Amino acid sequence: LTPCEKVLAFLRGLSRRKPLDPEGEVSTFNRCLTTVDLVALGVGSTLGAGVYVLSGEVARTLAGPSIIVSFFIAAVASVFAGLCYAEFGSRVPKTGSAYLYSYVTVGEVWAFITGWNLLLSYVIGASSVARAWSGTFDDLIGNVMANYFSKHAAMDLPGLAPYPDFFAAGLIMILAGLLAFGVKESTTVNKIFTSINILVLLFVIITGFIKGKLENWNISEETLLNVTYQNISATINITSEYGVGGFFPYGFEGTLAGAATCFYAFVGFDCIATTGEEVKNPQKSIPLGIVFALLICFLAYFGVSAALTLMMPYYQLSIHSPLPVAFAYVGWAAAKYVVAVGSLCALSTSLLGSMFPMPRVIFAMARDGLLFKLLCKVNSRKSPTLATLSSGTVAAIMALLFDLNALVNMMSIGTLFAYTLVAICILILRFVFAAQHHNSNLTIQISQDAEDPSCQQTYATEGNTTILMVVDRFSRGVRFLAFPSLHTAFQTAETLFAQVFWMFGILEHILSDRGPQFTSRLEVWSLVCVSVITFAILLSVLLIWRQPQNPTKASFMVPFLPLLPVVSAFINIYLMVQLGGDTWIRYAVWMAVGLLIYFGYGVRHSVQKQRLLGNVVNMETTEATCKKDVAK
Repeated sequence: LTPCEKVLAFLRGLSRRKPLDPEGEVSTFNRCLTTVDLVALGVGSTLGAGVYVLSGEVARTLAGPSIIVSFFIAAVASVFAGLCYAEFGSRVPKTGSAYLYSYVTVGEVWAFITGWNLLLSYVIGASSVARAWSGTFDDLIGNVMANYFSKHAAMDLPGLAPYPDFFAAGLIMILAGLLAFGVKESTTVNKIFTSINILVLLFVIITGFIKGKLENWNISEETLLNVTYQNISATINITSEYGVGGFFPYGFEGTLAGAATCFYAFVGFDCIATTGEEVKNPQKSIPLGIVFALLICFLAYFGVSAALTLMMPYYQLSIHSPLPVAFAYVGWAAAKYVVAVGSLCALSTSLLGSMFPMPRVIFAMARDGLLFKLLCKVNSRKSPTLATLSSGTVAAIMALLFDLNALVNMMSIGTLFAYTLVAICILILRFVFAAQHHNSNLTIQISQDAEDPSCQQTYATEGNTTILMVVDRFSRGVRFLAFPSLHTAFQTAETLFAQVFWMFGILEHILSDRGPQFTSRLEVWSLVCVSVITFAILLSVLLIWRQPQNPTKASFMVPFLPLLPVVSAFINIYLMVQLGGDTWIRYAVWMAVGLLIYFGYGVRHSVQKQRLLGNVVNMETTEATCKKDVAK
């Protein structure tokens, strides 16, 4: 091969895809989880400490009482991503979550990038939650740990924490040991803490509706002006810093801004998708677990935020500890201890939810040869011990030493990138994947319906597998049966990638220095630019919708295709673009490290590469044997 041909072959190798059922791959996990286990895991991971803090911050600074609308919008946006995960969970019920979904649809290099992004979000998530657990507990005991370590082990270096948090690091290692011991035991502990958390939130919601007043949802602007006047020294041209009052004190724009913040409160349900090889009935349990977990979380966030804004005027809410302050406002100060218990339980389940999927993604990547092979070994209880302990050690070191406030936004990039790629992969799976794997040697069997001769059952089979079952209506003796073709597949792929670039174009414009107010400034060029790009996106969605789809059915399928995955990808990209430049620089460094590992180790040890090379060798051997037989 010429050097140019070698480069092209190498680049083609990066896009090699893993089969749905690869030859020689056997699951080593214990199938012991039920739908209830998955729902508890998803709720525990998603309904973390944010429910005790986020509601007060968003209500006071962005949305006011309309925070319940913000949570509704955020929940709908999260459901879009959740439904995409649910279909993949029913079609590809194996360990790996978005990493595996990317591998079977868009290729190896994208799969590695997705898996590396997931590891980033899980490691930082576990470390930050552990430090929050430590800080909450330290507050309850009078800041004993903070005072001692700040005095005797202070760290004054940039990027490091004020003092080493040994408690947070120890907590991570204890949970890592629990996860390494067995999945059933860890999910049992998770269900206990999640149940306590739900009971505490029910107490908050019921109390809020009993002690709350509807007047707090309709505060007048005059009241807000008086409050503002008391807080400032100026006596002329007073403008309320708390909005205009009413249910939407900051306008609907504030409600939408609150929804963007609330979206992160629903991050975490994807841990359910990593349990594909540990669930008794994954095709049914994974979709149900994702949908029910998101529904329960929405009801909890909705109820707590409604109770909070009913108990206390939104402009008086505490940003850091809204629930204890609200209970003190209504005369129930002792309830802060109940809230503290619920908060610690929520932090515990959130920490477990961050640590649970981390070793499973590592295991899946190591099993495929993209990470070191030692990490895919399991113990006698069929748990990935080495992957669990190694990932727990990394998270513990980060919780011990680093200042995580500057790194939390990197976690958002990793999660949102995975959500975006899963949404795109759903479109590829339904419009492109089937065409590329379509075998033209299909056996078509048609059976007549005795009761209705115009209706026939059509089965398309490949070998012993039925891949299509439809009811065809005949019109003038012509039968209509559409399969995706390579032509329509490439059309869909081209439209899809062009659409992603259009999304980035419109978002970069809207989020630029001049973009957010372009409609109020009536800048004609801006309106024309955005209108053209929006029309192009809508046209691309229409072109995708007109393509034939994958006829293979699954136990759960995303509705409203292709609109729902496109909207999901749009929302995720929108949130990613909002993150600051410093965050993207740190993210680039993390990705550089990951790509060094992939090109230094993963490319050479890829199991799928070895499978393909083995097939080529077998084909060459067969051809040589045939030539010898012909010669004889």
